[in-house]
Amino acid sequence: MYRNTTSLSIVGVMTEVTVSPKFQIVIPKEIRESMGIVSGQKVQIMSYQGRIEVIPLKPMKEMKGFLKGIDTIVAKEEDWI
Repeated sequence: MYRNTTSLSIVGVMTEVTVSPKFQIVIPKEIRESMGIVSGQKVQIMSYQGRIEVIPLKPMKEMKGFLKGIDTIVAKEEDWI
């Protein structure tokens, strides 16, 4: 699967996994490596539009500066003081 957006190219890997009797799955190595997921790392899991999404969480120290350069100007409405 290949998706190209205006400023981001994503090459996706689709792999079949099996759900264990304890309802566990193993994240395939190529996906773990491409996402930078390491043993013991926390992830969020959610259902969205009929699919399951796993979102790796990053420590706050790694997040420092990731919004640098973002436009923070907000147009105010007339009724704001």
